[in-house]
Amino acid sequence: MPHRKPVALALLAVTAALLSPAAAAHADPAPRPDAAARADAAPPADTTPQTGTAPRTAFGETPASAHGRVVAREGLTLRDAPRRAGTEVGRRPYGGSVAIHCAMLGERVRGEDRWYLLTDGTWVATPSRSIETEGVPRPC
Repeated sequence: MPHRKPVALALLAVTAALLSPAAAAHADPAPRPDAAARADAAPPADTTPQTGTAPRTAFGETPASAHGRVVAREGLTLRDAPRRAGTEVGRRPYGGSVAIHCAMLGERVRGEDRWYLLTDGTWVATPSRSIETEGVPRPC
């Protein structure tokens, strides 16, 4: 079976390239939201509800990819997960500002399935109806 050796060498080369420090430097530094990890995580030292999994800066918040202003008259409901059953952990009033870490598809709410992860670790549903955004949020 002479073809096994080249295949094994190619597999070894690919594995080594993926595990190299250079590959790690180009890897996405932002962890992906994971409901199980959030449920088991210890609460942060500060008093702000931090339930998302966005990377944090030295000052306790994550770098924003976009900013916005609350345009929903009823204000904005902040949740601990990107679904309607997520616990309400706060609110932002009409006219309040938000810093958006990233956007992802989630459970459909009022005909829209886009959710924003804010830099404080909370989630917002129906952003196009409730937030006037400056910039385009990166994908989560």
